[in-house]
Amino acid sequence: MQYRPLGNTGMMVSEIGLGCEHLEGKPYEVVAETVHAALEAGVNLLDVFMSEPQVRSNIGRALESRRDRALIQGHIRAVWQNGQYGRTMDVEKCRVFFEDLLTRLRTDYLDIGFLHLVDTPEDFERIFDGPILEYALELKSRGVIRALGMSSHNPVTALRAVESGLIDVLFFPINAAYDLLAEEAKVPLPLPEGYFDRLDVDGINPVRGRLYRTCERQGVGITVMKSLAAGALLNEKTCPFGRALSVPQCIHYALTRPGVSSVLVGMKSAAEVEQAVRYETMDPRERDYSEILSSVPRFNLKGQCMYCNHCLPCPKHIDIAQVGKYLDLALVEQQVSPTVRAHYEGLAHTAGECIACGSCEKNCPFEVPVMERMRRAAQLFGR
Repeated sequence: MQYRPLGNTGMMVSEIGLGCEHLEGKPYEVVAETVHAALEAGVNLLDVFMSEPQVRSNIGRALESRRDRALIQGHIRAVWQNGQYGRTMDVEKCRVFFEDLLTRLRTDYLDIGFLHLVDTPEDFERIFDGPILEYALELKSRGVIRALGMSSHNPVTALRAVESGLIDVLFFPINAAYDLLAEEAKVPLPLPEGYFDRLDVDGINPVRGRLYRTCERQGVGITVMKSLAAGALLNEKTCPFGRALSVPQCIHYALTRPGVSSVLVGMKSAAEVEQAVRYETMDPRERDYSEILSSVPRFNLKGQCMYCNHCLPCPKHIDIAQVGKYLDLALVEQQVSPTVRAHYEGLAHTAGECIACGSCEKNCPFEVPVMERMRRAAQLFGR
């Protein structure tokens, strides 16, 4: 495993990190197997944004006696209410759920404390001009968090945070589909040397390019989420390039962006850990993504569900990510297979219960037409 400096924090992080999101709902044995396999492979960075109590407790138990081998990203603002993940602007709720995270992880400090999902200008102003930032800075001053970070899906908001000088680390989605073509792009692009140093190249999203270079210049470490675009880039039917990328190619793309310290890959088994860390020992030609991306047709992933459930909470308690996943499986397969139907019908609440209130679409950072997808799922699955 190779390690990189995490910006100016003084921490060295593994190039590949463990995104723990997919461990939610898994039994302790699976969580422990995955976490231990990652640590044994040299992975030392873990992201725990989830507010669900049991997964927090399972990860804490798995890390017991191994805490000194892990650098943990924890999130301020992620809450668990009425049996669902949510985000809050209430600083007292932030305090309660952050202390819950420390307790369940069986630790008295976290290595990086993230201001969780700051996407809109309104979010930024309420958090950075209010008591939530004050609370986060207090945690840092007391050593409860070693570094202050922010997670965001919006490059404009992320750049604003980096330029404020207040954050040490940025948790941000990076993959080729997000980066290579802005909405106004007109032509396919090769990837020449110095590609990201040229803002005037048609097709580059200039804000994202500026964000990465600013992070590198100011010593703000970038840790990466969504490097596989929720698996969409791994399947030729859903990959906008017309050909599937491999996991190592996706990892390599993100690691070659300026400012990037680590790519966190969602893993839920020792086998998936093994697949991801193969990146470190494979032939460089197997990592190379340039042939695929040099023949990119026009594309845009805006509106593509990432199955992250940032759209929650739902007043009807629908697990929107799971409904979306089963819908997309059925659409890709052009049929509702018995397995997919069984999984869908096993959900506690299905798309037919959607009241089209629109709260999910307001929360979604990817502009997914959630209400239309719920309507389509209800029609396709019959409930």
